[in-house]
Amino acid sequence: MSLVRRAVAADAAEVLRLRQVMLDAMGRTPPSTDWHAGSLPALRARLADPDGEFAAFVVEHPERPDALAALVVGSLEYRIGRAGNPRGLTGYVFSVATDPAARRRGYARACMAELLEWFRERDAGHVMLNASPEAEPLYASLGFTRDTDPSMRLHL
Repeated sequence: MSLVRRAVAADAAEVLRLRQVMLDAMGRTPPSTDWHAGSLPALRARLADPDGEFAAFVVEHPERPDALAALVVGSLEYRIGRAGNPRGLTGYVFSVATDPAARRRGYARACMAELLEWFRERDAGHVMLNASPEAEPLYASLGFTRDTDPSMRLHL
């Protein structure tokens, strides 16, 4: 029996806690949880929709009841098809996080395997993610390669 399960609406606060762990580790934003209350309603709604284009897979913390040990979140998006992805479906992975007290047990890998299967079941042509240097070996072992496409961002 797998330790991994699909996250549900009741997991939303823990999902945000683990997302904060990831954001803090990346050091790109100030370590603040002020935004959590504003994010909870939308996150709960997405986690409650098992047929939507958003999925989170989690492992429960073995030492802390009502806590999560690991999290992987992804979404499926449609873009006009092209060679190599004629259906135009792309998976995006984000918010990969493991509680610091539960690391090095294979939880993130197990969650990633479930999310990748979820993408396959929905006929995604490929999957994209951003990798930190520390996480790149995990993703490479799952078959991910570096992408040469440039990325730009506009904050609205």
